Amino acid sequence: MSSPLDQPQKGPSFHRGSFTDEIANARTDLSRKLFLGDALGDTPSLSPTTSATPSTPELDGSESPATTPEIEVIVTPGSEKQALVADSFAFAFDIDGVLVRGGRAIPEAIEAMKVLNGDNKYGIKIPYIFLTNGGGKSEAERCGDLSGQLEVDISPAQFICGHTPMSEMASQHNTVLVVGGEGEKCRTVAQSYGFKDVITPGDIIKTDSATTPFRKLTPDELKNSKARDFSNVVIEAIFVFADSRDWAGDLQIILDLAMSKGGRIGTISETFDEGPPIYFSHNDVVCYQGQDAEDACLRQAPDQHLRVCHAALETMAEEEHNLDSPPNTVYFVGDTPESDIRGTNLFNEHAENDWYSILVKTGVYQDGTEPAYKPRVTVDTVLDAVNHGIEREMQRRKDRQTARKPRLTSMPTLSLEDGKGLHDIAVLSPAIEREIEMGV
Repeated sequence: MSSPLDQPQKGPSFHRGSFTDEIANARTDLSRKLFLGDALGDTPSLSPTTSATPSTPELDGSESPATTPEIEVIVTPGSEKQALVADSFAFAFDIDGVLVRGGRAIPEAIEAMKVLNGDNKYGIKIPYIFLTNGGGKSEAERCGDLSGQLEVDISPAQFICGHTPMSEMASQHNTVLVVGGEGEKCRTVAQSYGFKDVITPGDIIKTDSATTPFRKLTPDELKNSKARDFSNVVIEAIFVFADSRDWAGDLQIILDLAMSKGGRIGTISETFDEGPPIYFSHNDVVCYQGQDAEDACLRQAPDQHLRVCHAALETMAEEEHNLDSPPNTVYFVGDTPESDIRGTNLFNEHAENDWYSILVKTGVYQDGTEPAYKPRVTVDTVLDAVNHGIEREMQRRKDRQTARKPRLTSMPTLSLEDGKGLHDIAVLSPAIEREIEMGV
């Protein structure tokens, strides 16, 4: 008995599916493979959403391509959908003058948060973190404030205050003087960092009012301050956590200790170099209102916060996004050339990954002036900064894929001219198929 395959063919074999659907499916599958890479297998294709028009990216052709995967697929527990999280880049933001101005969110900042959380044409989420020179509150309290302003949930792991790096020094100093902030908040924050014996200026003034004869403690300060015998107390370090509410009195105490013998109140050094070290959380001397800040000699290194930020990004990548390594590129967005841009550029000189400085025009920097420290790019708003970073990464991805794309050679040529190959294969639209079947 002969097989149907042995029977002569009466006409061409036709593809019975929808021609339009086949082309659409092929395009979707190809787009998925090009964007996600073959390693993701049968991962569903992306569902792009709309976003603000991105800025034209400024590409740096000298940068070497990354070898790690660009996108990590994270399955959200309890959800059938898969969230795409970028693992090759992240953002870090200064707050005042970039996201918030005058206590209110800059409108573009709210839109920028939406883009970072997936409301963009690529359908990806980008990790981000916040840094501020401000302090006087715990990281959790600052997160609550910023979450309300930006209309997005922010975790303490994403937030670095001006005094956050000082937490690493809690094991190095026993008795410390903490200056700044409202009431007892800075004392509470220092104790939460692990500092064992925390003294405030109020404690010293309550013990001896002659220390600052022109400052009188308020009823609340008298209630909360702790008088003690300082004759045998050695203050090992001074930490300025936040702006003082009375710089005249607080600076008097700081200077007395700086000239003391080893941090003992009431003593005077003969060489004036025996006082305790002074650590200042603010690493800039100008805020966006243009007010002068304190003496620059008390400033800490401009890139100190970025070192802590790098560690925080590593932790966030591992614990929150199940990523194996920190991002290859961190886009830092700031408004102050003298601190934000300077610190980013300095840190980038010795960082293992690329720290890309972006300057916005919504804060300290005045458009039309020459910044003292040059950013990699200057944009109008934080939304432009986010779009610039995303488009730059996508263009770099496209360039790498083009460079790796194999070239097909020696491919057979099929032709339907003069009946050649007519009985081998033909792909026709459904309308033509129906005409053939009906004998039209």
